[in-house]
Amino acid sequence: MGSYNKVLLMGNLTRDVEVRYTPSNQPVANIGLAVNRRYKTAEGEAREEVTFIDCEAWGKTAENISKFFSKGRPIFIEGRLKLDQWQDKTDGSNRSKLKVVVEGFEFVDSKAGGGEGGAPRVQTAPRPAGNRPQAAAAPADSGYAPIQEDDIPF
Repeated sequence: MGSYNKVLLMGNLTRDVEVRYTPSNQPVANIGLAVNRRYKTAEGEAREEVTFIDCEAWGKTAENISKFFSKGRPIFIEGRLKLDQWQDKTDGSNRSKLKVVVEGFEFVDSKAGGGEGGAPRVQTAPRPAGNRPQAAAAPADSGYAPIQEDDIPF
């Protein structure tokens, strides 16, 4: 049986998008994403947990995200998990970090950084027919609640 590596996330950017360029002039955007989960305990107490996720986007995807998004904006991303591994320069220990490589994204709110008439949908990675994520079209009462800038711990 084969493998499947697909991630769908909707959350808010925790910082402005950072774009760097490789020696071959390929753009790479580093993105911090905060994803909220609201739930009730067995006693009925409302709770919320926030998961912070590092993401990276390449090429046109990186350029488009940096053009239209900034800290606090909600975004829906589609991508894959990637494990980065390296050796620490100070003590030589092995280190690793799990991140999401963004393959496509969509606007969640109606503030289209420069466009009129609402936010355009941006599809940067081809999808097979009939394989459109339903999370992007979720109604306002779906349980998703954006975090506020004051909720971000840095």
